[in-house]
Amino acid sequence: MTEQLSEADLSRVIEMAWEDRTPFEAIEQLYGLAESDVIKLMRQQLKPSSFRLWRQRVGGRTTKHAALRHPDVQRAYCASQYKLSR
Repeated sequence: MTEQLSEADLSRVIEMAWEDRTPFEAIEQLYGLAESDVIKLMRQQLKPSSFRLWRQRVGGRTTKHAALRHPDVQRAYCASQYKLSR
């Protein structure tokens, strides 16, 4: 599945995986990659030490799993996260 991603898409998936508030379900919805696929992709694309840091970071984070999120949170990212270019 990851072979079908463009360089830009691959970069965006990695960025989304690093973001604290982007759940794996959002990545799956946009790119068709399940959590296990994202883990494989991150293992392939990151240095071993960076991969270990990432796994530690997302391991216990409830915001990375939609089912564990507070029901009031309906979005995958903060509305002010992306800046508009002028």
